[in-house]
Amino acid sequence: MKKVVAAIIKEKDQILIAQRHSKDPLAGKWEFPGGKLEPGETPEECLVREIREELRVEVEVGSFYDGNVYGFKDQAIHLLFYWAGIMNGEVTSVVHDDVKWITIKELAKFDFAPADIPIVKRLEREYI
Repeated sequence: MKKVVAAIIKEKDQILIAQRHSKDPLAGKWEFPGGKLEPGETPEECLVREIREELRVEVEVGSFYDGNVYGFKDQAIHLLFYWAGIMNGEVTSVVHDDVKWITIKELAKFDFAPADIPIVKRLEREYI
């Protein structure tokens, strides 16, 4: 099973979400940015690398928030979510069609990728 990590990047009262590229699977869906672990990499190292590659910022990875297993047609992924904060740089979308800073109350307005929905629901339950 593939391990994937995602960052809930928080700044003041907002979190960062990203819209999947129009040529990617699940095009147009919103997600928390992140990516697949490479061999020998910790989840925290992966998040630092992926966020640097995808958003051109340096993050400090905080505590583990939640995880779930999501089954796609041909495989399942183990998705791990961590809190993170931007340490350096301006967010620049490299692989996503769009990125937005939103409040947790605004999460319901966006069409999230299925694997992210349980985390969206938990954030709404705990922080609204």
